[in-house]
Amino acid sequence: MAFGSDEDAPLAAAVVEHLRRSGHSVDVVAQGSPWPQVGRSVAERVAAGEADFGVVCCWTGTGVCIAANKVRQVRAALCGDAQTAAGARRWNDANVLALSIRTTTEALAAEILDAFLSSAPEPGEREAIDSVESV
Repeated sequence: MAFGSDEDAPLAAAVVEHLRRSGHSVDVVAQGSPWPQVGRSVAERVAAGEADFGVVCCWTGTGVCIAANKVRQVRAALCGDAQTAAGARRWNDANVLALSIRTTTEALAAEILDAFLSSAPEPGEREAIDSVESV
């Protein structure tokens, strides 16, 4: 699991701790770096196959999500609740989760992480995503 946050915020530490307690090996690849670098660094690890999934955080979550999505083969989703996180995996085969440091509590982050990591893409979703052409 690749992780990055543009701030050394309590939520970032809580996310890493929750992932480790859940049995995941976490590689903190960008901590305290500018959000574009955080999104790109984590996404590049996922795209290269060095990490199965990535988690990125910034103030709103939007910037790191946009930056991560610029990397080919990455499907980053900004999620504010567990149902959206599960749906992002199930229907969009998301492989990077973006979280807002501002609006996500530690308890909510744990729910979102668990939903994201326990969900799998439904058959045919990967093919549907691949059929969308770039503009």
